[in-house]
Amino acid sequence: MDKANPQARKKSAKTTTNPQNTNPSRTENIAVSYYARADIQQAMFDFCKDRETVANFNNRFFAKRPDTFDYPSDILNQAKQGATSFHTSEEIWQNPLDINTDMTPEQYNQIKTGWDLLIDIDSPFLDYGKIAAKLLIEQFERHGIKNVGIKFSGSKGFHIIVPFKAFPKKIGDKLTKDQFPDWPRAIAEYLFKKIKDKMNNEILKLSSKEKLKEQGELVSEHLCPKCNQPTKTKTIGKYICPDIKCKTEVESMKSNRKEMLCPSCNGKMQRASQREIQYCKTCKINTAKLEATSSFGGIQQENTKQKFKEEITIKSTQDAVDIVLVSPRHLFRAPYSLHEKTAYASIPLDKSQVQDFKPSDADPLKITKIKSFMPNSIEGEASQLLTQALEEAQQNKPEQAPKKYDGKGVDLKGLTITEDMFPPIIKKLLKGIPNDGRKRALSLSLAFFTSLEFPQDYIEEKIEIWNSKNYAPLKQGYIKSQIAWSIKNKRLPPNYDKPIYKEFGITSPPASGIKNPINYTIRKAFQIKTKSSEKFHIKQKNKNEI
Repeated sequence: MDKANPQARKKSAKTTTNPQNTNPSRTENIAVSYYARADIQQAMFDFCKDRETVANFNNRFFAKRPDTFDYPSDILNQAKQGATSFHTSEEIWQNPLDINTDMTPEQYNQIKTGWDLLIDIDSPFLDYGKIAAKLLIEQFERHGIKNVGIKFSGSKGFHIIVPFKAFPKKIGDKLTKDQFPDWPRAIAEYLFKKIKDKMNNEILKLSSKEKLKEQGELVSEHLCPKCNQPTKTKTIGKYICPDIKCKTEVESMKSNRKEMLCPSCNGKMQRASQREIQYCKTCKINTAKLEATSSFGGIQQENTKQKFKEEITIKSTQDAVDIVLVSPRHLFRAPYSLHEKTAYASIPLDKSQVQDFKPSDADPLKITKIKSFMPNSIEGEASQLLTQALEEAQQNKPEQAPKKYDGKGVDLKGLTITEDMFPPIIKKLLKGIPNDGRKRALSLSLAFFTSLEFPQDYIEEKIEIWNSKNYAPLKQGYIKSQIAWSIKNKRLPPNYDKPIYKEFGITSPPASGIKNPINYTIRKAFQIKTKSSEKFHIKQKNKNEI
């Protein structure tokens, strides 16, 4: 490679040429003329300088990483080759082309000069995104940050940036530049907790609870006053003894019975009514039990309803602040880059423009005034935010539970399951998904793991590693919900005759007589157990003969 010739270097960074497209999208049709504008090139180049920046060829493939811009004209040259959008890093590097996937975190830090806090407001509804943006900007201002950049994502969300300059160079003996992604992730989580309740309240003003429930958007849960874990809704029946002399009243969770024996007179009690209560399986307490006593664990009767409070979550806001984006070498859409699905540009905005913004304002053919996405920050103005976010992260840090999985294997009714017994399809999926199919791969993997009764900590660790290898990681909220659901609703993976396997290049079972991935693994485990048993008996026989 010719190091003295950056243009030659950039050509060698591409591994795939643009395949022929007989039905180009609107984004493809306008990309070359749009990126030919000198002011657009300069704005993108200025922001992406010293960042890893990679071209996307209409979602068919990305340019080889690492890559970066050497000149503003690189943008047009790549657009002529079929590039439709450009994605850039939060991290800032001495030279992005020095990045190597074999580097350790310490080696990354040696060539990293800083990072910007990039908050990705990700929502399926633009109005929800506007609410989140408004509340986040308010939080920044309350923490002393007056200068933030904001831009339209190109679809239904917004990106908010706080430059590295705004943060202290170090806290204690830790250099701020070396604390990516832990510190920006702590800030993102801290901010989301700050705005969550207000955001839900604002959304409920736009749409009623009933409507959100109909849409499957509303998730409500009650928390146990003792362990603070989500409770289950149960039905309790009220039974009354018809004997005039007795008239005993009892509530029972076995409300499917129409009658029950009276504990006082041994007569038949009849069910008079039913109601829903909250029940904590861990603490074995319920709403009725707390209401019937004056005190439980220091909780007074008059405060029972308050303690069993309802916590409302709107599904579309669960990942309103996308934590996945705050991860090593994760890329986001560069300012003024086009969006493949909408053909809109990711344009920077003033704070005052957000609430009245319409996607059509980002029509690339109507852009006249260029604005910088990077605000003119004051050095250290984000110190208070960082300090408070780290303090809360430390307070909420969970205690490390001992690992249940020791890496040697999982015992399944006398069989020891190890990773070398996994079928080829699971081994292939765990290497990461290079294109479409991440959710289907996740579903298949979870069905496999839960059917074999792998412990939850193993599953979470394995899926986290898998997700980091994907061409684009899935959101953490989605993964957590899928893991939780799969553990509660165990099901076998589909048989090999289903079309899902062909999507991943598996056209036939790995061995004759194998109908399901589980069969393959259990057969392998049986073979190993049988061989071990035979070796043991031979050893014992030889020992007895001696």
